[in-house]
Amino acid sequence: MSQHPRIRQKKRAFPRVLGRERAFLADVLRAETTGGLLLLAAAAVALLWANSPWQDGYHHLRDAQLGPLTVEGWASDGALTLFFYLAGVELKRELMVGSLSRFSEAVVPVVAALAGMVLPAIIYLVANVSAGGNLHGWAVPTATDIAFALAVLAIVGSSLPSALRAFLLTLAVVDDFGAILIIAVFFSHGFHLLSLLAAFVLIALWYLLQRRRVRTPFLYVPIAIGAWWFMHESGIHATIAGVALGLVTRVVADPDEKEAPAERIEHRLRPWSAGVAVPLFALFAAGVTLSGNTVREMVTDPVAIGVAAGLLFGKAIGVFGGSWLTARFTRAELNSDLAWRDVAAVSVLAGIGFTVALLIAQLAFGSDLAQIERAKAAVLVASVLAALIASLLLARRNRAYAD
Repeated sequence: MSQHPRIRQKKRAFPRVLGRERAFLADVLRAETTGGLLLLAAAAVALLWANSPWQDGYHHLRDAQLGPLTVEGWASDGALTLFFYLAGVELKRELMVGSLSRFSEAVVPVVAALAGMVLPAIIYLVANVSAGGNLHGWAVPTATDIAFALAVLAIVGSSLPSALRAFLLTLAVVDDFGAILIIAVFFSHGFHLLSLLAAFVLIALWYLLQRRRVRTPFLYVPIAIGAWWFMHESGIHATIAGVALGLVTRVVADPDEKEAPAERIEHRLRPWSAGVAVPLFALFAAGVTLSGNTVREMVTDPVAIGVAAGLLFGKAIGVFGGSWLTARFTRAELNSDLAWRDVAAVSVLAGIGFTVALLIAQLAFGSDLAQIERAKAAVLVASVLAALIASLLLARRNRAYAD
């Protein structure tokens, strides 16, 4: 009796996304795309306002004290906590039931994300060591803004394969986690142990309630507020409380549940994050005064040069190079739906470093307002250039798939 030869299954660098995961991905992409458009609008308003005859009103509002924080502080430490909570939930979901739970599928976007963080940091350090610049800003060009990137992808890439969108989202989840670690480890100030312990107790209580299948929001909301406040008082950036709560939220549904708590909470909170929290942060973070002097200083400032070069070149080379080398040396194959030119275009898109990059710029340079302005201006310029270049590349690929 003849025997059929055994067919070796080849690993795919960018696997197809099917079933429930595809539906979840579609929901996420729709919310993030809308949020990205609102983010762009908020950033445009901020830039116009900060460079208008009414710029003093913008700065007074941004710096106004509202309880324990300024308005800008509430936007960066408060509103962004919701964004980071959802990032924590997404990371846990990917690790438990998503693409990061399958090593052969996770390795390419994980390595791509790591390379896309390390290379921009190296480029920044080289630019500043050689010119005697400020080394504290090395982390600014390491972050990718997923909302902004997905908005660009949605506008110019309607015919692109879903596998490429899934890769970008997975890349962003890993990138967000890396940014979270950087903020927690390198940008914590004035550590207070008792406050940190209080935050951990509340996070543990959240975990216990999740394990006991308690659903009432009247318990979770005070716990979240308390964990945020104590994390802020501990000296660790307050947004880390959001990440921690996201990581202890249950993402796998019980047999008698229609959906897991994480999915239920995400459906309720994602519109608030994408439509309110992130645009609010952009409104008060992107208001850079682009005077002639600021532009001239950007051209010669090693910090601005390092940030812009890290985002434009470091991200593109790191993400694409990490993807290609991993696929090459692990024998993973590119999904048959994709070409490496698609990956190259998305790698350029990863150079959009808007939201988290602006946050890290504020944290890195502390009270040096002039340096913060130049670093933010470099982030804005590099992000716009990355978006334009990626749009041209993606539009060509989109036409190829549409034909």
